[in-house]
Amino acid sequence: MEKAKLERLSELTRISRERELTDQEKEERQRLRNEYRQSVIGNLTSQLENMTIIEPDGTKIKVSDRKLSGEDK
Repeated sequence: MEKAKLERLSELTRISRERELTDQEKEERQRLRNEYRQSVIGNLTSQLENMTIIEPDGTKIKVSDRKLSGEDK
């Protein structure tokens, strides 16, 4: 998420502590929050998919491969 959008989200949060947000500001804040959440989820998913699990016997399994095979342990 862009720095300017994060700053705007923070600004709207600060404003909401001082006064009631207008309907337009509430919608903007909700849209920015959703975008931020999606960004965090996307980054976390990307990190997890690139991780490798090292089993006790030394074998390495990529998390993305484990997900594709449907393995659940």
